[in-house]
Amino acid sequence: MADRGVDLSALPKEVRDQLAELDLELSEGDITQKGYEKKRTKLLVPYIIHTPVEPPPRNDGRPPAPSSSSSHGPPPSSSSRYRERRSRRTHRNGGTRDDRYRSDIHSEAVQAALAKHKEEKMALPMPTKRRSTYVPSPIEMRTPPDSSSASEDETSVRRQSSLVIPVPLHNPNAQSLDYWINRTTQGSSTSSSASSTMSHGEPKPQSQNQPQPQYKPQYQPLYKPQYQPHYQPHQEPHAAAVTDMMAHSRIAPSESSAPPPDVTAVALPARGPRVDLPSNATVRGMSRGQSRSSMMETADGRINLQRVPVNSRVSTKIQQLLNTLKRPKRPPLSEFFTDDSEEIVEVPQPDPNTPKPEGRQIIPVKGEPLGVVSNWPPALQAALARWGATQGKSPALTALDITGKPLYTLTYGKLWSRSVKLAFTLLNKLGTKNEQILKPGDRVALVFPNSDPGMFWVAFYGCLLAEVIPVPIEVPLSRKDAGISQVGFLLGSCGVGLALTSEICLKGLPKTPAGEIMQFKGWPRMKWVITDSKYLTKPSKDWQPHIPTANTDPAYIEYKANKEGTVVGVAVSKVAMLTHCQALTQACNYCEGETLVNVLDFKKDMGLWHGVLTAVMNRIHTISVPYAVMKACPLSWVQRVHIHKARLALVKCRDLHWAMMAHREQRDISLVSLRMLIVADGANPWSVSSCDAFLNVFQSHGLKPEVICPCATSPEAMTVAIRRPGLPGAPLPARAVLSLGGLSHGVIRVNTEDKNSALTVQDVGHVMPGALMCIVKPDGPPQLCKTDEIGEIIINSRAGGTMYYGLPGVTKNTFEVIPVNANGVPIGEIPFVRSGLLGFVGPGSLIFVVGKMEGLLQVSGRRHNADDLVATALAVEPVKTVYRGRIAVFSVTVFYDERVVIVAEQRPDASEEDSFQWMSRVLQAIDSIHQVGLYCLALVPANTLPKTPLGGIHISDTKQFFLEGNLHPCNILMCPHTCVTNLPKPRQKQPVGVGPASVMVGNLVAGKRIAQASGRELGVIEDQDLVRKLCMWPTVMHQYLAEALQWRAQTDPDHVLYVLLNAKGVAVSTATCVQLHKRAEKIAAALMEKGSINTGENVVLLYTPGIDLIASFYGCLYAGCVPVNVRPPHPQNLAATLPTVRMIIDVSKAACILTTQNLMRILRSKDAAASVNIKTWPTIIDTDDLPRRRPPQIYKPPTAEMIAYLDFSVSTTGMLTGVKISHAAVSALCRSIKLQCELYSSRQIAICLDPYCGLGFVLWCLASVYSGHQSILIPPFELETCLSLWLSTLSQYRVRDTFCSYSVMEFCTKGLGTQTELLKARGVNLSCVRSCVVIAEERPRLALTHSFSKLFKDLGLSTRAVSTAFGSRVNLAVCLQGTTGPDPCTVYVDMKSLRHDRVRLVERGAPQSLPLMESGKILPGVRVIIVNPETRGPLGDSHLGEIWVNSPHNASGYYTIYGEESLQADHFNTKLSFGDPQTLWARTGYLGFVKRTELLDASGDRHDALFVVGSLGETLELRGLRYHPIDIETSVSRAHRSIAESAVFTWTNLLVVVSELCGSEQDALDLVPLITNVVLEEHHLIVGVVVIVDPGVIPINSRGEKQRMHLRDSFLADQLDPIYVAYNM
Repeated sequence: MADRGVDLSALPKEVRDQLAELDLELSEGDITQKGYEKKRTKLLVPYIIHTPVEPPPRNDGRPPAPSSSSSHGPPPSSSSRYRERRSRRTHRNGGTRDDRYRSDIHSEAVQAALAKHKEEKMALPMPTKRRSTYVPSPIEMRTPPDSSSASEDETSVRRQSSLVIPVPLHNPNAQSLDYWINRTTQGSSTSSSASSTMSHGEPKPQSQNQPQPQYKPQYQPLYKPQYQPHYQPHQEPHAAAVTDMMAHSRIAPSESSAPPPDVTAVALPARGPRVDLPSNATVRGMSRGQSRSSMMETADGRINLQRVPVNSRVSTKIQQLLNTLKRPKRPPLSEFFTDDSEEIVEVPQPDPNTPKPEGRQIIPVKGEPLGVVSNWPPALQAALARWGATQGKSPALTALDITGKPLYTLTYGKLWSRSVKLAFTLLNKLGTKNEQILKPGDRVALVFPNSDPGMFWVAFYGCLLAEVIPVPIEVPLSRKDAGISQVGFLLGSCGVGLALTSEICLKGLPKTPAGEIMQFKGWPRMKWVITDSKYLTKPSKDWQPHIPTANTDPAYIEYKANKEGTVVGVAVSKVAMLTHCQALTQACNYCEGETLVNVLDFKKDMGLWHGVLTAVMNRIHTISVPYAVMKACPLSWVQRVHIHKARLALVKCRDLHWAMMAHREQRDISLVSLRMLIVADGANPWSVSSCDAFLNVFQSHGLKPEVICPCATSPEAMTVAIRRPGLPGAPLPARAVLSLGGLSHGVIRVNTEDKNSALTVQDVGHVMPGALMCIVKPDGPPQLCKTDEIGEIIINSRAGGTMYYGLPGVTKNTFEVIPVNANGVPIGEIPFVRSGLLGFVGPGSLIFVVGKMEGLLQVSGRRHNADDLVATALAVEPVKTVYRGRIAVFSVTVFYDERVVIVAEQRPDASEEDSFQWMSRVLQAIDSIHQVGLYCLALVPANTLPKTPLGGIHISDTKQFFLEGNLHPCNILMCPHTCVTNLPKPRQKQPVGVGPASVMVGNLVAGKRIAQASGRELGVIEDQDLVRKLCMWPTVMHQYLAEALQWRAQTDPDHVLYVLLNAKGVAVSTATCVQLHKRAEKIAAALMEKGSINTGENVVLLYTPGIDLIASFYGCLYAGCVPVNVRPPHPQNLAATLPTVRMIIDVSKAACILTTQNLMRILRSKDAAASVNIKTWPTIIDTDDLPRRRPPQIYKPPTAEMIAYLDFSVSTTGMLTGVKISHAAVSALCRSIKLQCELYSSRQIAICLDPYCGLGFVLWCLASVYSGHQSILIPPFELETCLSLWLSTLSQYRVRDTFCSYSVMEFCTKGLGTQTELLKARGVNLSCVRSCVVIAEERPRLALTHSFSKLFKDLGLSTRAVSTAFGSRVNLAVCLQGTTGPDPCTVYVDMKSLRHDRVRLVERGAPQSLPLMESGKILPGVRVIIVNPETRGPLGDSHLGEIWVNSPHNASGYYTIYGEESLQADHFNTKLSFGDPQTLWARTGYLGFVKRTELLDASGDRHDALFVVGSLGETLELRGLRYHPIDIETSVSRAHRSIAESAVFTWTNLLVVVSELCGSEQDALDLVPLITNVVLEEHHLIVGVVVIVDPGVIPINSRGEKQRMHLRDSFLADQLDPIYVAYNM
């Protein structure tokens, strides 16, 4: 503290006074602990006596007690000023300190628990929120970018009050990594991209020669992060950056040391221009010897390797998060995994130390007999008739206006005459003359506001006299009231069609534009009747209401909302109503003519039973204080007691608290007249402190201790118990101090050892007269409890509810309970009613209530009471963050257990930091005191939670909003790591080795057929004449494409090979065989002259999709150089796209660039210079305007094994890989495609693909020249201008075969889905399409292809047309659905087994099933085999393994700079470890399986289908299991309607989910719990970090694949500008 070394008594008086005021502010909760310390330090700085720095004392956040003994207390001299200030402040303070939830015992316990936590716990990473989201923080909270958020003089104070304290520094010069990590946790500077809202300001760096304070360490990390390099001060800055985030990036094992050039330190592109961005791109084939921090040598200079800086805020927070999560201890697993659902959940073993009840079985407790009084009326209406006739002038009810002054007094005479008038009108005057609308026994709704008790009394008694059954309900304020449709359910189940209301109330009801009362959601049709006197008819002299003796017919129905939010009606019979009034009269000793002040709602519960029914029976004068008056003047009820010398008052804890808050305004109040202060919610755990505090304040005003009478009630059992008014001087009832731990196991244990986890409860008196009470187990059969066991209170009495009206099924379970003993034998015949209250019988037959059934949270077999959790949360200081009365606690079922959720309303002035601080302390307090983990803590903006009519929180609606994602929190903290304890044990991999189970017999492995499949033979035709006839000349005679083009130019010069379309569908250019040949010759000549290119050198082709690209490719072949096709940079986004171009040019060591004039200008522009060095480009040749020259000769390679071209591509894992494709491979591939798709000169195909790599490039540039068919080229970017271009082209040209990418298909599905009718009208007809093949290197996207087929079925698209292809880096085309052969088949596999690297086929619709579609037919000449990637042995049919491929068109190897032999051998020339050790295979890097189907292929054999599951490099290894990101992403995308797209990756064992938000930003935080829930439920994984970003942030490459590693690097480098980042604890 700042006052160390200050003698407080020696300070000047004004400073002491200011300190006293500060202390007061803190104790009142008007200032945060941190603000208090800051101001206090400022005051004391001039008086500090400088002493050597010692470790600061623990600041446990406890507010200093304003006691005189405390050193912070106000000095005596300022006491008068202190008192005066206190009295001035209280009113303004309104409801800051709601003592109904506040018990000093509890606060103390919470403070102690937090202090304990502080010693053990560590800093929690604070979520990052974009400033634009929600309410801007107060101005002083915002910090300019890169500036410290705390001024210099307060840094030390802030640092002390924070949760984190830096680790000690052993050497002031060489600072440890821990120090830096913690320092960053303290406050990373606010970056402009996502304004951080970290918990503490960053201290200014101190210069090295200053003395460094030795701080005492607050914690040691629970385990060292896996990669914790030592800080080396003399390294280069890049090398010194911590690389642990890099260490986890998924790189194939063999190139783990290759240094990745970073091209990610750039803003991400909008989704429009799709870019292939290598993410910290590992270039395949770099020398292994290079160290991580080395530079990458290139042809012309070096690329410096940028790395993610360690003090990037995101990674620091994740480091913090890791420090807060204990690494799970992994017990050994049993050898084999079984797929039973029981296996999913770790079943907790019963703890032998669990307390068990030890008492004897409880004996039913009997209330005193109900006395018989001679003049008790035979029915309640008779009592009213008697007082109306004999005591007509006697006051029955006084109503108050909004200021708290009496508005009118209703006498017993008036009440009687008006009620009779209403009864007569109801029975005789509602319909036309003859028909009677209401008959006795009909149900009628009573709709009266809380401020108009008089009208309600008349309506209620009028109904009783007419013998119709009143159903009082709340006034509906709007269509969207919380629970309004449930009220409709009540009215429906009670058969209500008529509502009584007052004229004023009717005017205020929401109306339709036509002026009629609105039809409320879920309500039956209602007829409204006004009950104001002027509309009532006076009955004729001879008409008298019929008053029979009370019987068992229902008298009225009281509504009740249960835990799920359903509203039911409890029917109370006439005899029960009368008996209840008699029992209350006897218990409370009511006398005729007494005065009662009622603050409760008079429509139901205690307010109705005491204030309306028992009051009339005993001719009591009731003064009704409405809720609105209490809000305006909280002391009004106390004033009424004083003015009317009332004997009785009926209140809730809230009213006691409000009166205390305001009592200093009235000095001359006397409560001496009160003989009974009935506390209606006296059964709540926090009522003790409210009663004590109220007594404490008002004892000096004449309040006697024995008049406070708590009671316990429920709508079903009515009054269960009430404390009788004591005699003056009688000893006060005792308290029970119970152990919360015992309570959670349902047993009563007096708390002795740990006073922090104790619950103090007061008794609620004895059982009601004439009642019998038992305690039974709350769940299962109603078995009697033991004496030291907590159970549900059940009551047998004539004075209770009789049924849930209209719901006979539910009634039986509640109103007709027969308790049984330990052997299950019923203990008698008499039925009991469940009260819904949990409690026990204490000494002297006193009843204690510890909670309600509806507030019970059952977590992991233990029971917690929602009210207890609320009390603990509100005892956490300072409570400036939330409104005390606006907090909801409920549980949701996630992953086979209940999880506790707390939702509270945040004050508008609460800063982000205070809220987070408060939330993390609530977590710790609840964990400490209740030993239960919170799953989620959410703060919502003020006044947004659904309300009950009298201002409480509507819990079930809040829960519904939470689960639907409609809560819109402004702060959220998820803690799944602490509270999800039933996850299955992590799987431990068994050591791999070729064991006896793998014994091969012929073609069988372990008794199964080997998983291999092959396409048909490529075959060679011998007969030359037949060859000529079939136009297949090039296929046989020429091994080289260049020769094929020359041959076509000679034999069929005018045959059109290519047609290029623009956005309007117009052919902008065409190329015949001869035109293409001549253009290629010109380019070859230019290359030889201008570029002076040598044979075999690499030439980069930089073109937009079109015919220029094709001509340049053949020009390169003619000149004998090797073309390298590169996607051109995007002119609007050079910063992001140009570095990739530069990298490929450098890596491929290109000698020259062929491009257009436009692109040449861009390469040399100033904008380009900003991102790359433009002075070192190789020679650039512009091919737009070439001289008409022919090359001296056309180059012919000496052997077909020479490289034809290089294929560069960025994989989804961010790897930039270039593969070498030989002339032989080109020709084999083209021939394979020709056979599979039956391509020949007369055919026409449409291609809507990016032509830069893989199969897309082959189809665009090579296939037509080889097979002679015509290709209609549609550049995908043209679809942005005209969405329907591709589909209308198919229709216009009657195309039979078309090829597209997933991005094109998605574009059409999303953009044209709603326009099918319009397209039909334009004449688009797709019935001509025989095959539409999606070209991809991934698992088929079944949902997308299905929705595409379904959407465009109306345009004639055959459901069988859509299929997929599969290729990889090592083999560009493994599968392609051709024109013949069976349709692709779909299977369903079990996802749980897939995680264990096994395939288990299940039926469609099975839980946890995943549909997989065959990836097309295997191409001719291709063989695939499924191999165990670890043992490299073949696997059996339907087993999951890596797909290996052998075919004449395999790539020849990676294009390497330094000739990395082992890498090539590993991926391109691999042999099986057993079986067939001769064949050379290439490893695709994809997991899949082969399944023999029932279908037959062309040759009549059974067809073997290849199913691709996913890329091995992309899989996530978590908890010893293998997950495919796409599966988790599919679940996440289903979680909420506002999730557009999502991507997942891991970072140091944490699962990170990034979701794009397509809704409004206020939905952002709703996604966090839903995403966490769905991943936990469906994948049994805990999400570590949830990042919510704008649409288009997740990078997608040209093939429509997500680039997750690039996204990961951008996230770690803090470049995503996220809307919100949540770190799940």
